[in-house]
Amino acid sequence: MWKSVPSCDTGVMARRTKIIATIGPASDSEAMIKDLVEAGMDVARIGLAHGSLDEGIEKFRRVRRVEAALGRPIGVMVDLPGPKVRAGHMPPEGLPVVEGEIIRLAPGNGASTAETINVDHDGLLVDLHMGDRVTFGDGVVMAQVTDRKSDRLEARITHGGLLQGRPGVHIPSDRLRISSPTPDDLRMLDAFVTEGVDMVALSFVRSAHDVRRVGVEPHPRGPLVVAKIETRAAVDNLDSIIEASGAVMIARGDLGAEMPIEELPHLQKRILQRCITLGRPAITATQMLESMVTAPSPTRAEASDVANAVFDGSSALMLSGESAIGHDPINAVATMARIAARADDEFDYDAWGAKVHAIAATMQPHVDDAVTNGMTNAAWRAAQETGAAAIICLSHTGFTVRSIARFRPQSKILAFSTDPQTLRQLTLSWGATPYLLDVDYHSDGVVARVVEQAREAGELRRGDLVAVLSGSREYPGQATDSLRLIPIR
Repeated sequence: MWKSVPSCDTGVMARRTKIIATIGPASDSEAMIKDLVEAGMDVARIGLAHGSLDEGIEKFRRVRRVEAALGRPIGVMVDLPGPKVRAGHMPPEGLPVVEGEIIRLAPGNGASTAETINVDHDGLLVDLHMGDRVTFGDGVVMAQVTDRKSDRLEARITHGGLLQGRPGVHIPSDRLRISSPTPDDLRMLDAFVTEGVDMVALSFVRSAHDVRRVGVEPHPRGPLVVAKIETRAAVDNLDSIIEASGAVMIARGDLGAEMPIEELPHLQKRILQRCITLGRPAITATQMLESMVTAPSPTRAEASDVANAVFDGSSALMLSGESAIGHDPINAVATMARIAARADDEFDYDAWGAKVHAIAATMQPHVDDAVTNGMTNAAWRAAQETGAAAIICLSHTGFTVRSIARFRPQSKILAFSTDPQTLRQLTLSWGATPYLLDVDYHSDGVVARVVEQAREAGELRRGDLVAVLSGSREYPGQATDSLRLIPIR
């Protein structure tokens, strides 16, 4: 199905932090998707808040066709709209609003005008109170409610800007009387599960119960469920949400509107550390390279933000408008790949691994998880002490790979599975290079075969030492319980 493809990155160390790029009008042709992959995209994100379900499915199928043409796994994540409140369509040229101006906010889904911004939320007049701050489009425009009429609210613009498309309208999540996932979310998800989607991002999660309501089969049979942390309630219920999820996204736009802005960098560090320690990939998202929607290069602050997200431990970084509607999506992906690769070179691997080891020692996982966690801990320490070139993981579900990735080893992580869905889901995991295992897990000589596949792919050479994690043939179906150190001769 897939040939072995070594990383397209160059340099002393290949890029470990993964890149998610949103597919939109500027990037949804097969030719553009192929170019995005070659520029550094590991996972394609399809946002379902814009466009029809049929359009989203067609984008998904294009990614699959590109994957087949390139012969390498490409993950696809669909992002469900959730109970996101949006303004009615702005005029084609956009709607400029100026600081100090009074605007009208009315419930309805009609087009917005210079006189009235329609908001597609029936409870608008109840859920927004006098004095509330209202943000549009992840903070592009801000206003404060100053008056209430029978059919509308009036608000004074406190930060002006240009409103385009259908920008999100932030309403405090503790007042928003819409549960997540919505019936529309579940309808869209059913269609994508039928297509075989790899990951699904759930918007406006407030509790672990919201995650469980998705109701899909556990991954890899079903999609990896990505909980978006963007509400105050999600921060309060963080550990239980992480445990119920397959991965987590720090959606900094709405989270920054919910929480004091000075808290956001500290929340980012805390969420990332908890996610990674619990063996869940963690995505940092929103306005990473926002200026590149129109500019050929990022601001210095944006470049620093991307690098710091890597230093904080992000498994993946996400581009939104930069790749969906930007002037040059390929340049945006390539720029993020260069910044992330350089930051990976400077990452403090030893300190991170020691910190995770110390935190993990205080946890009490399920017995099967404890075996795998213990073995991956041993593999990390053995690789560290011996200078192993790579850690090879044979994994049915990807759990072993995500468990070893917690420690951020300097050794390469080579993930072998017979399940294509597992390999696509591992495109989100830090440092993991997925390969299709071409023999059965428990066949004679399987370890020798994966070592040979790794050599054929250019991942290993004579004189290297490799650590191999696998399950024993004597106990098929059991957790990863075997570690071997093998010199390459």
